[in-house]
Amino acid sequence: MNPNRYSLTFACYNSVEYTKLCVDSMVKNGTPLDRLIAVDNGSTDETRNYLATLPLGGRIFNKTNLGCGVAWNQGALVHQAEWTIIMNNDVLVSPLWIENLINTAEKIGVKIISPALIEGLLDYDFEEFERVAAKHMKNVHRIGARHAVCLAVHQSVWMDIGYFQPTPKLLGYEDTIFFNEARKANIKTAMTGASWLHHYGSITQTAMKLERGMKENDGLGYRYNYKLLNQSWLERKLIKVKREKQEYLWRDTEFKNHGMSVHGIRENGLFKWI
Repeated sequence: MNPNRYSLTFACYNSVEYTKLCVDSMVKNGTPLDRLIAVDNGSTDETRNYLATLPLGGRIFNKTNLGCGVAWNQGALVHQAEWTIIMNNDVLVSPLWIENLINTAEKIGVKIISPALIEGLLDYDFEEFERVAAKHMKNVHRIGARHAVCLAVHQSVWMDIGYFQPTPKLLGYEDTIFFNEARKANIKTAMTGASWLHHYGSITQTAMKLERGMKENDGLGYRYNYKLLNQSWLERKLIKVKREKQEYLWRDTEFKNHGMSVHGIRENGLFKWI
């Protein structure tokens, strides 16, 4: 695939060791770093020094933590490619993950697409797992699903619903608002087993909670952020119930047919399929 067709961006906030693991996996699997825009949101560790050593397509150093929405927008606007991949920096990628992601989106006709995920500890051989999983799950797609760990967004989406809401105090709620706008605009989304990532799990959010003296299970964002969706309690409840019902159906069908699903959590040395 012509790399000029896409760009990648992630936001950083400390936890440089995870950024290194992510970039190392990109290099190992042939992801062109000159298509990657790294946006640092005011890190105080060695993140900026590390980013300065890389042959990136761009780096943006914000003076303070402006939040995910601002950072994602900054990164997406640098290349303004046909496809923009918004991703976390606490992931490991796999061979041909970008090509498989975009080719699948075009094949099944969706404008926002996310890869399959294993989340949690890396106490298994991800490379071997991905080799087998990608073969068996390449034609498994959850039409209507998506997640913010990684999503490829077609340029037409920006024109239809705009970019992410650039409000720092949202503290991670930006993706919920964005996906809600996509739903209202009837923009097709999917999650595919043709492309896989390992996700260590909300490393930046955890670090920010620790800074604020919060517990791991505390919500980082403002408790009334949901009001920005302009939905009644009943509407939110019905949407949630419908989504959970569909997720159970996807999981059960995938497990019945393949012995696994496109979303797993690694717990106690085992895979939990969700």
